[in-house]
Amino acid sequence: MAVYAVGDVQGCDDALEALLGKIRFDPAHDSLWFTGDLVNRGPQSAAVVRFVMGLGARAVTVLGNHDLHLLALAAGRAERKRHDTLTDILTAPDRDELLAWLRARPLLHHDEDLGYTLLHAGALPAWDLPALRRRATEVEAVLRGPGAEEFFAHMYGDQPDAWDESLRGWERLRLIVNVFTRLRYCDAAGRMDLGPKGAPGSQPPRLRPWFQVPGRKSAGLRIVFGHWSTLGVWKRDNVIGLDSGCLWGRTLTAVRLARGHEEFFAVPCRRQWAPGQ
Repeated sequence: MAVYAVGDVQGCDDALEALLGKIRFDPAHDSLWFTGDLVNRGPQSAAVVRFVMGLGARAVTVLGNHDLHLLALAAGRAERKRHDTLTDILTAPDRDELLAWLRARPLLHHDEDLGYTLLHAGALPAWDLPALRRRATEVEAVLRGPGAEEFFAHMYGDQPDAWDESLRGWERLRLIVNVFTRLRYCDAAGRMDLGPKGAPGSQPPRLRPWFQVPGRKSAGLRIVFGHWSTLGVWKRDNVIGLDSGCLWGRTLTAVRLARGHEEFFAVPCRRQWAPGQ
């Protein structure tokens, strides 16, 4: 049995099909991990969610910022953005089933036996695995409960930008969501800056990629993540970044997870979105 992690698909079902053909994915024996952002900006969000949902226990996916935006939009708690391509899933006959499945996905997946941890964007330097699990569980409980719609109304925003255990209510939940689904850079003290989106080296000097902050308490984890298309495939700092810019016409990437002997696979993608749009 093989376990493959796949970078951000974002509605590019044709590219996903080609990638699975390249790795000769066998749903009877193999498993897939998805780094989140199954939907949006690409043309086939509903098809991607149906496929992953249909894999049952053979698939694990964590929530990304685009997945959460879809849920907020469906709940009437967000404004449609200019480049959203979510009509196919919002008008689908099985819309409710697809959305309910997506809302039940986690923010974090850790496999002790395999030795990898899956999340969409990042982890604050002060958060070790127990802290990551506690914070993810806080948000997951709200998403799966009766307060989800109200949460979506308060989800958007860049503040607060620093963790404080005394944070409560929507501010606490918003910060946790931003860490798991939007983080790229923070300073040495763990204060996030969600503005810069370029590759390492393009950011202000005070900032570092979250995985390069000295003393990071999750440094012992082998973290697999997506979200950062300008970073591309990254295998350093005991992390694996998999968003290789499928949406931008670059590639969709998978990695076979095998305790330090990872094997990477990629297929070219048709560009769906251009920088500056």
